[in-house]
Amino acid sequence: MQNFSYDHLSRFTYDMLTQIGCPESDAKIATEVLLSADLRGVDSHGVARLSGYVRLWEKGRINAQPKVRVTYETPSTAVVDGDSGLGLVVAPFAMKVAIEKAKNVGTGWVSVRNSNHYGIAGYHAMMALEQDMIGISLTNASPLVSPTFSKERLLGTNPISVAIPANEEPPFVADMATTTAANGKLEILQRKGLDTPTGWVQDKSGNPTTSANGVKDGGALLPLGGDREHGSHKGYALGAIVDIFSAVLSGANYGPWVPPFVAFLDPLPNLVGEGIGHFFGAMRVDAFRPADEFKSHMDNWIRRFRTAETTPGNDKVIIPGDPERELESVRMKDGIPLLEPVVKDLTQLGERFGVKF
Repeated sequence: MQNFSYDHLSRFTYDMLTQIGCPESDAKIATEVLLSADLRGVDSHGVARLSGYVRLWEKGRINAQPKVRVTYETPSTAVVDGDSGLGLVVAPFAMKVAIEKAKNVGTGWVSVRNSNHYGIAGYHAMMALEQDMIGISLTNASPLVSPTFSKERLLGTNPISVAIPANEEPPFVADMATTTAANGKLEILQRKGLDTPTGWVQDKSGNPTTSANGVKDGGALLPLGGDREHGSHKGYALGAIVDIFSAVLSGANYGPWVPPFVAFLDPLPNLVGEGIGHFFGAMRVDAFRPADEFKSHMDNWIRRFRTAETTPGNDKVIIPGDPERELESVRMKDGIPLLEPVVKDLTQLGERFGVKF
């Protein structure tokens, strides 16, 4: 494990993205989105994914210079076409459209088609906080998840993020996959040579397994809950809602037709839409009650939960967003730790494109 400064990783990522043809403005925002994952401890969605984006570009599945545009809109809604661009670029564009609509009419809702993997969901939801708005961010993803009672892979990890502003307290930021664990966590365990906890994965026959390579070997990730007795039907329902909002609503691919993030797997024939889909919402707080009043009560909500009586062996109740925010402060100061396989991968990537890591 080695630590690298934010500035070092930011420069390398920006240089790599411009090397594959991204305009400077797009490379800048994509770098910020990608590095925000590393800062917040979502290591699976940070620079470790950079080579994956490059491989998709090499396969012609990512357009480095997309013409992202609104194709349909009403005062409070819009559909955005990402022109096969980096989701790291398409998603912030779409969230800005949602925010502008919320400024005008109170709420804004934007569905996206023809995009790619957009990094961490939380980054896009948090864009609304600066405007005293609640932000919502959803996306579908590579079909690696089996619905409850199935051994077919029909859904993605399909994350949900909601960011809510407060006043003196830090914002409430929920950012979660609708599976027991995100696929990126499997990748980290693979690099470390470790097994998964029970309830994360099933093998290709539909039986429980703790192999971190279970999905690679034809198995599937499990919905949040793991099995029916622990509520996996609820995780399945949440993932399905994200898929429908992100893709059926926008005209993107859904279910098993979602193009996989890995370049060594080609999208299925007879696609049902265009690219990957996202869904964004922005709600102006003062469309419901005065913003200062709401944020004061959010402070009260947060403080009450922080002081909740804890169970044995636990010293505090965590508010969604606390661990990520605390880690961000540490990593900006001490650097971002990268596993040796990631360092090797980025070094080789840089050598191929003449960018020194």
